[in-house]
Parts: sequence; C-alpha cells; structure tokens
Amino acid sequence: MSQPAAAGASDGQPEASAARTTKEETPASGGKEKPASTIPPLLLPLAARRALASLSEDVSRSRRSRRPEEGRQGRHGRQKRSKRVVTVDSSKAKTSSEALKMCIQQLKWKEFPTGRRLLCDIYWHGVSFHDGEVSCSGQVNKYPGMTELVRKINFSRAVRTMQELFPEEYKFYPRSWILPEEYQNFADQVRVSKENDSSWKPTFIVKPDGGSQGDGIYLIKDSTDVRMLANLRSKPVVVQEYISKPLLIDKLKFDIRLYVLLKSLDPLEIYIAKDGLSRFCTEPYQEPNSKNFHRVFMHLTNYSLNVHSGNFIHSDSVNTGSKRTFSSIVAKLSMRGCDVKKMWSDIITLVIRAIIALVPELKVYHQTYIPPGKPGPTCFQILGFDILLMKNVKPVLLEVNANPSMRIEHEQEISPGLFEYVASPVDEEIKVAIIRDTLRLVDPALKKAQLQQSISAEYSAENEKEEVIEAEAQDRTDNPSNKEQNLAPHCLKQVFPKYSRQFGYLLIVDRIAVLFIRFLGIKGTMKLGPTGFRTFIRTCKLSNSNLSMASVDILYIDIARRWNVIRGDRGESGMCFQAFMEAIFHLAQRRYKTPPLREQVEALVNFCEYQLETQEEKIALYGRGTVDRRPSLAMFQPEGSRSGTVNHMHLLNRVSTSSKLPASSLPTPVDQQLVNSMSSRVTDCSPAASFSPNGWDNLGCRFCRNNRQSCSVIGINDVRSQRVKLTQILHPSVTSYFM
Repeated sequence: MSQPAAAGASDGQPEASAARTTKEETPASGGKEKPASTIPPLLLPLAARRALASLSEDVSRSRRSRRPEEGRQGRHGRQKRSKRVVTVDSSKAKTSSEALKMCIQQLKWKEFPTGRRLLCDIYWHGVSFHDGEVSCSGQVNKYPGMTELVRKINFSRAVRTMQELFPEEYKFYPRSWILPEEYQNFADQVRVSKENDSSWKPTFIVKPDGGSQGDGIYLIKDSTDVRMLANLRSKPVVVQEYISKPLLIDKLKFDIRLYVLLKSLDPLEIYIAKDGLSRFCTEPYQEPNSKNFHRVFMHLTNYSLNVHSGNFIHSDSVNTGSKRTFSSIVAKLSMRGCDVKKMWSDIITLVIRAIIALVPELKVYHQTYIPPGKPGPTCFQILGFDILLMKNVKPVLLEVNANPSMRIEHEQEISPGLFEYVASPVDEEIKVAIIRDTLRLVDPALKKAQLQQSISAEYSAENEKEEVIEAEAQDRTDNPSNKEQNLAPHCLKQVFPKYSRQFGYLLIVDRIAVLFIRFLGIKGTMKLGPTGFRTFIRTCKLSNSNLSMASVDILYIDIARRWNVIRGDRGESGMCFQAFMEAIFHLAQRRYKTPPLREQVEALVNFCEYQLETQEEKIALYGRGTVDRRPSLAMFQPEGSRSGTVNHMHLLNRVSTSSKLPASSLPTPVDQQLVNSMSSRVTDCSPAASFSPNGWDNLGCRFCRNNRQSCSVIGINDVRSQRVKLTQILHPSVTSYFM
C-alpha cells in the first residue's frame, strides 16, 4: 500500500491519497471492485480532504507498527515472532543485587528491582525460598529446606548416613561429633585413641550449628576443653577433627570457595564452576598448639574475619592479595609439579557425593512446599562449597553454604571511621560469570526449545514438521538477540548426569526417600505417622513370624520418640526422614543377617520396590472391573479354544501336562506390559538367564546366591512361578522347564 503524504501537503496529494484509501477499503464482490458509493474526494471541502488524508496516514502508521508484532515471512512461509523478553524480580536479591543487575543487562533481559504486580519469569531471593511470594509458573533461585539442611548438624548427619553405607567413598568429610547428644561418645573415642597411640596429639575445631562467617569457632585439644557445656542443650555444636597439615601458598593457609549450581532435583542435574575463589589467612601458618590457639588470622580462612586484619591485602590482580582466583592457585600448583587434573577429578567427585547426600531429605522438603501434581515454581540454587587442600593436594570438604556471598564490592576506609564500597575485580570476575551463566541455563526460552526438540524427536518421521523445526532453529540462529551478544563461554560445567554411571550406585538413600514420601499419606507433611508406617510394612510384606505388627508398633514408637528429642521436636509426633532411615537399617539387619550394611539395605529396598511394582501391576490388570478382566484371562488361552465356552482349568495343569498347546499371539497392551515386567524380573534376579528351546537356562538368584526355587528377596517359590508363567505365555509349546 502506498504511503500517504502529510496533511500539510498540496491539495492534489491528499486527494489522491484519499481516493486510494477509499478504493482499498471497499469490499470486493465477485472478483471485481465496485465503485465507491461515497462522495468523490474532489467534491469534499478542503478541511475534509485533509482530515481524510490524516486518517489514512494514521491507518498506515498503525499497520506498520503492527507488522513486527504480527511477524514477517520467514523460511517455509512461517511467520517470525519477536522474542519475548525474560523478566526478573530482584526485589529480594539483597547483597547480590549489583552482580545480578550487571548480568541482566548483559543478557538484555528486564529487571524489576522493586517488584512487579504482574508475574515474572525468575525470582531472585537473597536468603531463602520463603523470602517472598513466587508465581506458580515462575522460577526461584532457592530450594525449600536447603538452608536448614546445610546447617552444620543436619549436614553432618546426612554425610554420616552415607558414611555408614559407603565408608570409603565419604572419607572426604572429617570425622564429626554432634554435641551435646554425642559428648560421651566423643570423650570415649578420644580417650581410647590416645591410649592406643601415645604419639597422637589431635586438634579439634568447634563450630556452632547456627554460626556463620567464622562466628563462635574455636580450637580445642581435648573433650574437656569444650566451652560452656551447660549451654550446649540450647546451642548445639559440631566438633570436627582439625586438618593440621594443610597445603600452604606463600606460607599461608587458604581454602577454596567453589560454586555449584543445583539446577534440578528430578532428574538430578549438577553444574560446577570452572573457577572459584581462594581465601587466604593473613598470618603465616603454624601447627596448632596451646600458644597459638587464639590466633584466628592464622587458623581460620573466613574472609569476614581476615578482612579486619591489618595484613589483609585488597588487590586488583587475580594472582595476588588475600583473595585470589582459584585458577591462579591451580597454575602455581601445576608449576610445582602437582597433578592438577587428579585434583580437579577429586573435587568433582567430592561435590557430586556431597550433593547426593543432601538430595534425599531435600526432596522431602520439596514435596512439602511444592506437592507433586500441584502447580508450583521451579527451583534452582547456587551453593558455596568450602574446600581445603591437604599437603598431598587431596581435597577435604569443610562445609556447604546455602547462601554464598555474591557481593562484588568491598569496604574501604577512606578516612578514619568513614568507609565506602569499592569494586572488587576478583569477586566481579568470578561471581558475575556464575550468575550470568546460571540465568542462561534457566532461561525459559531454552527450556521451551528443549521441549520442542524432544517433541520433534518423537515425531521426526514427519517431513513437514521437520522442516518447520529446522526453520525455527534457523530463525533462532538468525535472531541477533539469541546469539547471546558475544558473551563469554559458559563457566559452568555439567558433572551430573554426565558422570551418573560412576555415582549411580550411591543413590540408594534417594530410593529410600521415594518410599518415605510415598507413604506420608497427607501431602505437605514431613513426618510419617504410625498408620503410614504400618501401611508401609504391610504393603511391602515385611511382617512375618519374626516381626509381628506389635513389634512394628514398638519399633516405630521407640525410634520416633528418640528422634523427636534429638531434633528438639518434643511437642510434635511422627517419624522424620532420619528416623525412617534408622528403621530401614534396623529392618535390613534383622531380615538379612549377612553384612555389610550396604548390601543388607540394598536388598531390603529391592524387595520393597518389587512388592510395590507387583501391586501396581495387579491394579493395572484387575483394577478396571470384571469387564476388563476377561481379556486378560484370555491371554493364557490358545486361539483354538477362544470361541465358545471358556475353560481355564488347563492353566492350572499346564506345568504337569505333556500335551503340546498351539501358540497364541500376545494380546492387549496391558498384558504385554505384564510380560515385559515378568521378563525383566527373571533377568534381574538371574542376569545370566537365557531362553532355550527347552526353557530357561542358567538360572540362579543373584540375591540369595542359589539356584533353588526359593528367593529371600522376591519371596518363597515366587521366582519359579513367575518364570513358569512367563514361559507359558511366550512359548506355550514348551513343556519342559529347567528351573
């Protein structure tokens, strides 16, 4: 359409423009244009002609403005849509607001520093999940319960549980005692160790459970040195073995603050930053003794403590000063001849194992505040791992922080008593990159693209859809806003599920958490009631002549009460997840007499999962009523006998009969699901099993390690019945079964 002239042009131009407008807006009929029935423009007054021209210009302008919104033609005739800007609510960001602001500007997203009445895509909280209201469709950078779980006592308990199951894998965490409940145990172990080795002169570090930034931490030599024993009931502490021989740089002790992104719980997705911070003490290190116990600037690496030392150095270089990049330390260690690749591998292993220890109970918290099946926000979180390197460059985990500082400036005294915040180049280089790449990973557009890719893979056979998807990918490439504006490469490296094969066997506690959540009953609760525990025992068929339901009730009351006292929940009833873990350990040791504990617990969990799977199959097969049961029963019937009267008596005698039966085709999808499940049970119980013309060969239970009919995991004689039943379905002509 031609563009109209301005209203202030000569009389001829507006008249022509008005005439074209009248002609275009007249509807066509029969493919021919009808003459306008309106008054000819030349007969209109001058003011009317100018008004008509102005109106035509407004219409053209509005059409031009709508054109980008409606989309322009792209490849394959598809219209390109303008990219929707991601919105971030940073009103609760607190100390990370400056770094977050820089990242949002780099990504060209939209920030709302004072909040927004409408919904945002991402909500950035500074402390916890509960800092503010979050939309059901949005994302929030905190997990519910993470702050509680990484507190020193709760984290020590989580790691200790894993140490009981996998003692060799969890040696990276120092030996710990929780006071006051384990004070006597701590005193006895120290006394016995000193008696056995007179040269052993240990040092212990005492950390308050709710402490942060080095507050309340001190060193001791003996259990009697613990301060204010009478106050431990109200202020519990964790006592750990002190690493007295750390790796030194420039004769100074240092630790590593490594940033880890927990992007997803289910499926578990972990990213580790390729660089971190190295925080140095400000006094040359000496092994602890009675003369230097009180010198915190020598023994404690906390930045919040050492920044007040007169020896603290604020440097604009990442290679010098009291706070440096970890990459600069790696370069120095490499020059010393240290195996930095092995060090990084050990650090990645440490991080994955620590996260695996946290995830089970974190899932319990998650289902409490965001129940499954109900709308709720998606969570992710940046964690701070404090790691110490020993002299042999072996990493040791000190603690995990749910709210690592993301401040990119530090205080500087410009005159006596007057301070101001100035930029910290080291903090900015590390923290801005981590926040920016975290936002890039949780970009809603990226999730949408991944969903489209999964859908396209499912329907990849359709050429037309493939072309559309290819066009969309090309459009995203052509869009300059999607090229990430020449941003630096990602500084976050995915380590899980990338290395899931090496660490999948550690997820046994995660499987126990799934059982616990399943039997909670009421959504939103975190404690298992007595009815739920009894239901768990009955459903999983754990009660027998050696474990009556009365014994189950006594076990529940004993464990639940003790843990309520330990956790300080005296007024609350129910069994918490840690108490449920203790009950599982007790049941496993009672049912399977052969150690180690890991195999006992794994066997019990396998047994419970099998019983639940069997129950679900029965519900799927027979839960639809009598009308739906008949086709399932017909699956075992030969085709020749399906017409007329149905007689199932031969099914009961099939094992003993010697007559060959005609083969039948596999029936309904539900029956096929049963066949697949039964086949997997045979191969799971007997990995070397194979089917021959004479039946099953190489059968032997891997759990009870025998080739008899009974199986202590799946149940008495159930293995044989499942194998026979499967053989009857798949190969009805086979009459001889070698079990």
